[in-house]
Amino acid sequence: MKRIHLFEFEDFSWFPGWLRECMTRYIMAIHKLLNTSDDLAVLLSKLLGQTHSNQIIDLCSGSGGPMLEVREILISEYGYNELDLTLSDLYPHKEIASRINNFGNPKIKYVLEPVNAADLDKDQKGVRTLVCSMHHMKREIAREILKDAYSAKQPICIFEISDNATPKWLWWIAIPINFLSVFFITPLVRPMTWKQIVFTYLIPLLPIFIAWDGAVSNARTYTLSDLDVLLKGMESESYTWEKATIKGKVGNKLYLLGYPIGEKQF
Repeated sequence: MKRIHLFEFEDFSWFPGWLRECMTRYIMAIHKLLNTSDDLAVLLSKLLGQTHSNQIIDLCSGSGGPMLEVREILISEYGYNELDLTLSDLYPHKEIASRINNFGNPKIKYVLEPVNAADLDKDQKGVRTLVCSMHHMKREIAREILKDAYSAKQPICIFEISDNATPKWLWWIAIPINFLSVFFITPLVRPMTWKQIVFTYLIPLLPIFIAWDGAVSNARTYTLSDLDVLLKGMESESYTWEKATIKGKVGNKLYLLGYPIGEKQF
């Protein structure tokens, strides 16, 4: 495999929660710039139409990511008016979960109990999504996540904003580029807080952590060839896999779709 498993600061339990939230808000600004929600809506409309499902189960949701916006696009532009969205995580973000669950929308919920993406309840039906989170998984866990969807005959969408196509020696050039980019992209972050400003421009902790984690995220991303290795032995006439890259504004994005053939999901 080309992909290597290095550490990201966000993965450590000791990493301050307020810094992680600032980084998450910054990543959401990146998603906006890269039109992540639009790309995901296109992919998910295909899975929803193919399987006749009305349920999305977002895995490794963390602080929520772009899926709330994706749902709105699927409703307004694709006509999926009865679409249910369930957010989940192995380590649920209690504050974000409470905020989302208090929206008062019965079709959107964040599960408060831990949810293992590699071992979902067999009765849990719907399109599974992992948005920019598969690269956090070690090879064995990543394979189990795909195998769990395959064995349960449930549709799944893996999406990354990098395809890890650059030569390895270019991985680390991204660190200074990422560092400088933070100063220009931060004004787009919403909601803006004093911590976001102070620890970007006065005490540049965020540029340092974002620069490293961004470069490492690319190095950890499973390439299309790596996905072939993960999917070995998961071939059948009743389930199909589709993987490709999407040309983006800055580099390419990568996706993997898996779904049962000829079976409706309710």
